[in-house]
Amino acid sequence: LMEMSCTLTQVVYSGTRFGVYDILKRSMEKQGKPGAPMTWEKKIFAALVAGGIGALVANPYDLAMVRMQADGRLPVEQRRGYKNVVDAVWKVSRSEGAGALWSGVAPNVNRAMIVTVGHLAVYDEAKVQIVNSGLLGDGVACHLTAGVFSALSASALSHPVDVAKTRLMNKQANYRGMADCLWKTASAEGPLALYKGFLPTLYRQVPYVVVTWVTAEQVGRAWKRL
Repeated sequence: LMEMSCTLTQVVYSGTRFGVYDILKRSMEKQGKPGAPMTWEKKIFAALVAGGIGALVANPYDLAMVRMQADGRLPVEQRRGYKNVVDAVWKVSRSEGAGALWSGVAPNVNRAMIVTVGHLAVYDEAKVQIVNSGLLGDGVACHLTAGVFSALSASALSHPVDVAKTRLMNKQANYRGMADCLWKTASAEGPLALYKGFLPTLYRQVPYVVVTWVTAEQVGRAWKRL
């Protein structure tokens, strides 16, 4: 059941990000000079917006998944008995109001914006640079290579935020917020403290991002041939 809920959340989150990024990219390309490549700054802007919207849309499902996990740890008589993530969304909105579905949305939006720059903007730019350099053509090898750059960037950008988020949740010190936690951690323990546990994050990100992009590229090409 949890696997299905995770899959649904990822489909909503990633589908929204990819869709919004593509719409913004096409819109900005039309506004620019015909045939001119989209600038790096515009790609970053499109990725930031896409990530934020993706997190907003997926937050109810993310929250429902967390509630389902917590519900399973409660005594039997106190459980709400969520059947699935959709049922959890419905019950939370009925009992606590629709606004409760967006509890904790701000940190999720911030992280999603940062990660999406790595996942989408960096991948897009890396692929363009690889093809333009003549090293590889626009094929699977290029997509694999660009995917690795994308995963490295997303991990490097998001890991400090994840470290700070964990410290804030565990209340390890008297932090005033995310920025204060990042600053105090780096000042007291050195900048590398923000990258504790980085390798496990990288091991998770690389396969996920590479498989996602190679699949997306192949599906996109197959769709265009229809």
